[in-house]
Amino acid sequence: MNSVAESPYDYLFTANTLHIMSWQSVENLFCWLPKILKPGGLLFTYGPFKFEGCFTSESNKSFDVYLKKNNPEQGIRDIEALEKLACKMDIGLLNRHDLPANNHLLVWRFNPAA
Repeated sequence: MNSVAESPYDYLFTANTLHIMSWQSVENLFCWLPKILKPGGLLFTYGPFKFEGCFTSESNKSFDVYLKKNNPEQGIRDIEALEKLACKMDIGLLNRHDLPANNHLLVWRFNPAA
């Protein structure tokens, strides 16, 4: 079996996960991306997000309260915090697609420094 370093991936997709992961787990995910994505590789993250600290709907705000009540480490993530984290790993936000049910598809690109 090939190691990750021998066969990096072009794409990684994750749906409805960042809000149920602890922030430490989100950081770990982004820290691993340069090891598993080829240069120019894409990460697709689907789910609810906040923008500039604001929820996109009352239902997302209620969902966030529910998540944090069950586990304080969970919660809908703020896009700006994700961008700051991603930037440290040479990953930039390429596109944001607004989708039904107050969800979004965020497309990220790994652009390692030359």
